[in-house]
Amino acid sequence: MEEQQRRALRRGRARLVAALRVEPLWDPLEQRGLFTRPMLEELQSAGSRGEQARQLIIDLETRGKQAFPAFLSILRDTGQGDLAEMLIQECESRPVLPQLPDLRPVELELREEKQCKRLPFLTGIVSCWIRQQALGIRGSLIVTCPCQVYEMKADPCGHCLILNNVNFSRDSGLSTREGSDIDCEKLERRFKALRFTVLTRRDLKAQEMVLELQKLSRQDHSALDCCIVVILSHGCQTSHIQFPGGVYGTDGKPIPIEKIVNYFNGSNCPSLRGKPKLFFIQACGGEQRDQGFVVDCASPEDEAPGGSLESDATPFRVPSGNVDEPDAIASLPTPSDILVSYSTFPGFVSWREKLSGSWYVEMLDSVLEQYAHSEDLLGMLLRVADAVSAKGRYKQMPGCFNFLRRNFFFVC
Repeated sequence: MEEQQRRALRRGRARLVAALRVEPLWDPLEQRGLFTRPMLEELQSAGSRGEQARQLIIDLETRGKQAFPAFLSILRDTGQGDLAEMLIQECESRPVLPQLPDLRPVELELREEKQCKRLPFLTGIVSCWIRQQALGIRGSLIVTCPCQVYEMKADPCGHCLILNNVNFSRDSGLSTREGSDIDCEKLERRFKALRFTVLTRRDLKAQEMVLELQKLSRQDHSALDCCIVVILSHGCQTSHIQFPGGVYGTDGKPIPIEKIVNYFNGSNCPSLRGKPKLFFIQACGGEQRDQGFVVDCASPEDEAPGGSLESDATPFRVPSGNVDEPDAIASLPTPSDILVSYSTFPGFVSWREKLSGSWYVEMLDSVLEQYAHSEDLLGMLLRVADAVSAKGRYKQMPGCFNFLRRNFFFVC
């Protein structure tokens, strides 16, 4: 579902909860393919009519691009056309621009950086702010000096390695990660469009994953500006000093995120010194399920999500034999120019749909598509966190460990 449609549902939620007749909707929602029967049964068990309506509106945001027009059609077919028109008006509404004071261009001297001299840029700030408001972009305007931005002039920008684990050995006790191939295809297309050389490896054992990571870290990145690693797998909690969490190979053996990141630090990968190294982890950080907190109705009952929703959570198991302990680390310098983006808060599960992929990757791909040519990475990750946190009956909160020294933009 597009962001504008999500905003319309959120702005109209109070009226929908108060007036929506949910009983006539169940059969059309199933017939249109928006919800499966088990999902509808779970919605019907949410409590009162108002609670059912509220949860239905929240879950609609995760149903894909055709969900909004299909829902409008169902409302009209069930005699609730006034609510459909209200949503259309919300969707078409635009924020009103506030009055700007009379501003004149001034010159500001930036003394901290020798390369940055007198810049007559206030006019640019104002015009950029106006453009933000016209596009409906919320939030503060961050103005940065050019010397505080990572250089991204190489073509290709760098390498992107995607490790996609779907099928796990029977002995591992880990389930098949249905929907992960959808995530993988989305990110392959997205990072290729952002001028990265993409290499995908599927269904690797833990040691095979390590070999691929080491192979990438030992390459010569001198002519490149960046490096990206994406891991799609089951995950767990681990002991750590720098970066929490671990991911599983298809043989059920865990690899600490800390160990993965340190293959690319300044000591182990000299050709990436001073260059941004980005890690995107779609895996659980533990087994806790977040029910959120009360906003405008009682918390939902402690029930597992229905339909095709799955988590990537597995209990942490200490390996035996001569395998490295998950909390083992080398004596390394403090990491710099590194960002690790997690799909969920440490200790909590990460949700994945069989038919549409994981919540985190779906939102990451959507945000990169819309904003990668105009916003910095941290701003985009805030958008991803906000969108994912609003999804579903159970909650998920993405976050990141940021050791970047400058602002990162995917384009120069």
